[in-house]
Amino acid sequence: MTTGWIVGYAIGVVVVLAVVALVVPILVLARSIGRAAPLIDDELTAAVRHTAALRELRTTIDHAEVITAGLRRGRERLGG
Repeated sequence: MTTGWIVGYAIGVVVVLAVVALVVPILVLARSIGRAAPLIDDELTAAVRHTAALRELRTTIDHAEVITAGLRRGRERLGG
């Protein structure tokens, strides 16, 4: 009967060690991500700030189309 308990404890220790071996790298990676998160957030905020003017790009394109259409009409009227 004693051998069964020893085998059971050995299997339990192996299972616990396997779980620890799988969980520790996940926790290390999570800690690394947690440390990098503020820097990533700051960079994303800067990217939003630097690209905010792109919202006006559609307006610029619309104005450019009006101008080029006017130039095209002017060229046609001048015979070009």
